[in-house]
Amino acid sequence: MPGENLSRDEARERAELLRVDGYDVELDVRSAIGEPGGDGGPDSGPRTFRSVTTIRFRAARGGASTFADLIAPAVNAVTLDGTVLDPAAVFDGTRVTLADLAEGEHVLVVDAQCAYSRTGEGMHRFVDPEDGEVYLYTQYEPADSRRVFANFEQPDMKAPFRFRVTAPEAWTVWSNGAEESRDGGVWRFAETKPISTYITAVVAGPYHYVTDSYSRTFDDGTKLEIPLGALCRKGLARHFDADDVFLITKQGLDFFHDNFDYPYPFGKYDQAFVPEYNLGAMENPGCVTFREEYIFRGKVTRAAYEGRANVILHEMAHMWFGDLVTMQWWDDLWLKESFADFMGVFAMVESTRFEDGWITFANNRKSWAYRADQLPSTHPVTADIRDLEDAKLNFDGITYAKGASVLKQLVAYVGRDAFLEGARRYFKKHAYGNTQLGDLLSVLAETSGRDMTGWSRSWLQTAGVNSLTPLVTYDAADRITELAVLQEAAESHPELRPHRVAVGLYRRDTEGALVRYARAEADVAGPRTVIGELAGAERPELILVNDDDLTYCKVRFDEVSLTTLRSHLGDIADPLARALCWSALWNLTRDALMPARDFVSLVRDFSGRETDIGVLQMLHAWTRTALVHYAAPDWREEGGRALAEGALRELRLAAPGSEHQLAWARFFAAVAASDPDFQLLSGLLDGTARIDGLDVDQELRWAFLSPLASHGLADESVIGAELARDDTASGKRHQVRCLASRPSAAVKAQAWAGVVESDTLSNALVEATILGFAQSSQRELLAPYGAKYFEAIERVWAERSIQIGMAVVKGLFPALQGDASTLAAADAWLCAHADAAPALRRLVLEARDDLDRGLRAQACDGGTV
Repeated sequence: MPGENLSRDEARERAELLRVDGYDVELDVRSAIGEPGGDGGPDSGPRTFRSVTTIRFRAARGGASTFADLIAPAVNAVTLDGTVLDPAAVFDGTRVTLADLAEGEHVLVVDAQCAYSRTGEGMHRFVDPEDGEVYLYTQYEPADSRRVFANFEQPDMKAPFRFRVTAPEAWTVWSNGAEESRDGGVWRFAETKPISTYITAVVAGPYHYVTDSYSRTFDDGTKLEIPLGALCRKGLARHFDADDVFLITKQGLDFFHDNFDYPYPFGKYDQAFVPEYNLGAMENPGCVTFREEYIFRGKVTRAAYEGRANVILHEMAHMWFGDLVTMQWWDDLWLKESFADFMGVFAMVESTRFEDGWITFANNRKSWAYRADQLPSTHPVTADIRDLEDAKLNFDGITYAKGASVLKQLVAYVGRDAFLEGARRYFKKHAYGNTQLGDLLSVLAETSGRDMTGWSRSWLQTAGVNSLTPLVTYDAADRITELAVLQEAAESHPELRPHRVAVGLYRRDTEGALVRYARAEADVAGPRTVIGELAGAERPELILVNDDDLTYCKVRFDEVSLTTLRSHLGDIADPLARALCWSALWNLTRDALMPARDFVSLVRDFSGRETDIGVLQMLHAWTRTALVHYAAPDWREEGGRALAEGALRELRLAAPGSEHQLAWARFFAAVAASDPDFQLLSGLLDGTARIDGLDVDQELRWAFLSPLASHGLADESVIGAELARDDTASGKRHQVRCLASRPSAAVKAQAWAGVVESDTLSNALVEATILGFAQSSQRELLAPYGAKYFEAIERVWAERSIQIGMAVVKGLFPALQGDASTLAAADAWLCAHADAAPALRRLVLEARDDLDRGLRAQACDGGTV
């Protein structure tokens, strides 16, 4: 539709013209239950609900024309200042034209039929297969509130909101504001503070709801009371550990009140765990939404609980960075996401039981950033966002993880106290307003006394990642004569940046542990920086640049250090240093500087000694990628067998009932490669085999069944029988994935048609189908779909929602073909479709770059470069 993709220029022009005083939104969602058409609408077409929106706004000048945003199947009525407008004349499917406005106050009322969503965009409707209950929730970012009510859909047109929701009488309804009244099925909510449209929210249905409260007395004697709530589907209630959710919530509220000196401003704090959610979570003030997968149906590792805690605290940080103070336009998305990513870990490490969170950040989160920053689509942390499609794609590793890494370095640069004082001044100065980069830099300059301009130019306004390599010389007594750090940048992004780094020297102690015996912190700038403090130190076995992970860079090693790691990586005593070395070795593998088989060998030799469970699970993921995409084709089978043998060995050696045993069990299932492997998995499923301490719960059953299905050892009846054991929403997703994974041409054709040629599947089942479709053991079976992919994607992008379009374009790219002809096909498509939607071209370009990287890595692994 022509007006669906709002541009930055249009938003700027509208913001200059209008000021919004408030919204009253009335939604009637009784049509969510029963047969379609029960709302009085036609029997055909999408299921809809009635949405009546009253917007009070002011125009700065007379005679101007503008528009309100609304994506809806039908509009029943439009009135402007009491004058009835013809919907057919003013509504084009995405916009309501407001022509020739007079200067001053106006009231717009739009009565529409809006569509329920099955893609997680707008008002999502989910039917629980377990009990038939219907659940609703909204998800808007960046611009899908217009699918639920008429508005001015841009972040800098904040206003107070009042919601009234009419729902089935047996339901409960939540929104941003506190419940004011309930009369039968009519729920009225208190007016919010001024907030942006994209963080408004409604959740409705027969949810299981648990309550608690948080209180705090401030130094001046005033007391803050925050009602807490947590909700999930009834079918998940028996698994819902709300006590732990509330514990992390209260610890986070303590941390942010201790450090931000600005009381939580949005009244209550509900947290809704909802089905078929596209994101990890969304920071709707007073009504935060999360993907329900954070409610664990079976045993998980500590890393899973840490991940959930991190997300809870990330969203909580948004209450200040993003909700209280919001970026003016999506160019400065980092002003909320980078800060939330950083503050989420900061709060977790300092206020919860997850004190090693910076290890996970270094090993996991930053690997996302390093990948994104080497794609052809990389961009500065402060990005150039031309329109909403650009915005949708910029929720990426740069905006989140690189931005957070840069902020971590900023704290080292200006000092913790100056950083937090800057945040406090920022909140007080811009509360309920909108900001740009300069607004933050100015308060940080005030509090730190440093010129932030150069730092910002290097770290926020340029793209790319630097590599730091030690260069060392020794004297005859085996002491360091000079240790320099060499800084390099890619030709495409040649910026050399100022880095605050620690350089650590390691050697083995009398018990064989690799320990640090010297450390120097220094500012690295330019191509070569001498670390004078380390001159005269005894010869190390390992030099670790960026020890303690102060900066954002790719770490390289000198040859002696690399040799040490090949033999003694598992001997590094400090878990953060060990994680940094694993990360650096993975970057060497990705950059085709280390053969993939060498990385796989290191994982086989040393990962069994890894104590940090999050690092171990990350190594498992990296190793699978190395085998599938970076290993030479003629070694994959041999490498796969060796990896499966190593995984089974570690599974049997792991302490019974431990989280390491669980991690190795899942990894073994993922890399199972031989008949004995599959026989063991079958035996663990039917009870004829047993591993001491391993509880094969329902989630683990699906993990074991998946490889059996993809290798043709579990047919439709077996998969159906498993669904009968687990006839839930989660079970249905697992079943769909397993069915699509079977090695049959007919199965692949059916899966392809279900995703590409039809739009009947929900977002969650589209994702499950794609995951099942693309199996690394089925490269020949998938070969015909390479050409079909390039024929279909432009049509899919035009016809489907952007969320589904992204899932299809990314998930079905023929990466598993892994050959030059597929690379050529991608290049040909890009050449022939220069005028395709920029967001679509970006996704194809990124997938093409991943494939090209894989081919270079394969050449390195095969010894042909």
